[in-house]
Amino acid sequence: MKKSLILVATIVLAMSCKTEGTKNEPTSNMEENPLLVKSALPYGAPDFTKIKNEHFMPAILKGMEVQNEEIAKIIANTEPATFENTIVALEESSKVFDNVTAVFYGLAGAHTNDSIKDIQKELAPKFSKHRDEILLNTKLFERIKIVYGNLESLDLDAESKHLVKESYKNFVKAGANLSEEKKAELKEINAELASLSNDFGKKLLDASKKGGLTVSDKNQLTGLSEEKIKGLEKDGKYEIQLINTTQQPLLQTLENREVRKELFEKSIHRTDSEEYDTSDLVKKMVFLRAKKAQILGFDNYASWSLQGTMASTPDKVFEMFNGLIPGSLEKVAAETKEIQAEINKEGYDFKLRACDWNHFAEKVRKSKYNLNEEEVKPYFEVTNVLEKGVFFAATKLYGITFKKRTDIPTYHPDVVVYEIFEEDGSKLGLYYGDFFARDSKRGGAWMSAFVKQSKLRNQKPVIYNVCNSPKPAEGEPALISFDNVETMFHEFGHALHGLFGNQTYASISGTSTSRDFVEFPSQFNENWATHPEVLNNYAVHYQTGEVIPNELLQKIKNAGTFNQGYSIIENLCSSNLDMQWHTISSDTNIDDVAKFEEEALAKMKLKIDEVPPRYRSTYFAHIFSGGYAAGYYSYLWTEMLSHDAYDWFKNNGLLTRENGQKFREQILSKGNTMDYAEMYRVFAGRDPQAEPMLKARGLK
Repeated sequence: MKKSLILVATIVLAMSCKTEGTKNEPTSNMEENPLLVKSALPYGAPDFTKIKNEHFMPAILKGMEVQNEEIAKIIANTEPATFENTIVALEESSKVFDNVTAVFYGLAGAHTNDSIKDIQKELAPKFSKHRDEILLNTKLFERIKIVYGNLESLDLDAESKHLVKESYKNFVKAGANLSEEKKAELKEINAELASLSNDFGKKLLDASKKGGLTVSDKNQLTGLSEEKIKGLEKDGKYEIQLINTTQQPLLQTLENREVRKELFEKSIHRTDSEEYDTSDLVKKMVFLRAKKAQILGFDNYASWSLQGTMASTPDKVFEMFNGLIPGSLEKVAAETKEIQAEINKEGYDFKLRACDWNHFAEKVRKSKYNLNEEEVKPYFEVTNVLEKGVFFAATKLYGITFKKRTDIPTYHPDVVVYEIFEEDGSKLGLYYGDFFARDSKRGGAWMSAFVKQSKLRNQKPVIYNVCNSPKPAEGEPALISFDNVETMFHEFGHALHGLFGNQTYASISGTSTSRDFVEFPSQFNENWATHPEVLNNYAVHYQTGEVIPNELLQKIKNAGTFNQGYSIIENLCSSNLDMQWHTISSDTNIDDVAKFEEEALAKMKLKIDEVPPRYRSTYFAHIFSGGYAAGYYSYLWTEMLSHDAYDWFKNNGLLTRENGQKFREQILSKGNTMDYAEMYRVFAGRDPQAEPMLKARGLK
């Protein structure tokens, strides 16, 4: 989510969760499977001291079995279909399955191993089949249609009515109105897509893990600090791991151009050749998605996928692109000239390339704004940022408080846990933070829940954030860039959305919203990273305790619109690739992924050699293994909402409890219980406007 990220360090309990080297044989005694027994830990948090790899498969299969049995009861019920015996019964049928898979996918993303990967591969088609057997079940849909048809005559509260509408919509979108022949064809496509998506994710993880750059000569790492070099050292050499995006963090500081070139090439070509080549997977997936859309009566996958979103149609998305591209191109052209001038000024005679951008952009930043990232980092120690920045802002806005818990076991020693309390002292939920990169974690950053909020299930939220900040060498402080600071605030915005969920039904609680709304609370929360009251509270030098000087703070603010042309173009490139891939018809024949990509960028005037897409197609995990297909545009869409909302805050006193409470009650606590556009209008009193975003980006 965002690049999706949050941070914290310190050690909770030494992890005793045995996830290495165990086998996948079923556990015969289900009563002893910790995933199927109610956890005795606070809030029902998973007990990682008991959970082993061998528990996952039998527990997940049991969850599917229980849900199938409950659905069979719904269908066999001879009484007329009602909200309680059909909609609520369907909602609750997944409780065991939800609880088990929440833990499994938490580890699959944040602390995987070969055993978990094997389970994922085996389960992918099973999950697809299980979902289809529910959503394409004719008899079950008949009962849902009856309740939906009688909705206006039922004495239901607004949330319950919305649940009925969502249930009906989800079944129709999945193909419940298709003929049995078409349903069978759709099931085959869905199963194949699930397997291909899993294969893509696995290949990408392996490619990123094994495709990094190994440097044998320390002198080639000029520009990096001794601490950073020490952190890269392994067996007498220096290993630079790849992160998920095209540009790599160390390109900013590495002085050796040949090393920069090699690192960039390793990144941009990680999955387009030999054993890690994902090109065939991409072609198969986009064809099958187009075919799926055709079966469901749509011209393309994006048109089908965008149902129920704020954008609603591909045309609306491309309209947004067209509104942003001209100003962004002007901005990036000016930035290109500035960076080329910096290269020339330093006596080099080469033309700016993509591998040079971050390095010389940082030099321009230093000369133009006199801002040095290495000068800034000592003021951003990760625990300070979290506790005195992220948490502090949340307390000021929402009145919530935080207490570290060292008695709750975690899945890895790096993970920390906090209990969260309401202003009146009542319990709100648990928060886990997992912030440092490791081989067992996929790239990027995200938020999810081990336990989702639900009044019906008597569940308070257990939320976690995961990121991939470089881990400091043993004994060194965890100092981060300001970009990572903003990411911490971003991911905690997602966490707040999940924590403040106030729904009866889990399926529409918290962050269970459309893609082009779910990123709104997270992007909005980034704004508090630079609010003076917040910044002065957490930006403290880790050695001297000195608050960040006003001069340095002003430099950060002045540099706020620096490199924004580059930033928005690399996002637009990837967002456009996503939409181009998913607006093809099933008749489109694609032989060469790289050629399609080049033409897709050129079509929108986004083919710029110096500014590559944030993700190329062959390692675009968001859309080929992460659920964001035809949805990556949502980051730009919700950025518009976030800047507009912050503009409302600026006009109403900014960081106040009153404003925070209004935002909580009218946005963060609503989940998926009403139309998103109407939800925003209730909060702001008007529709969102693009002007604040354009100003914040320096495009206007």
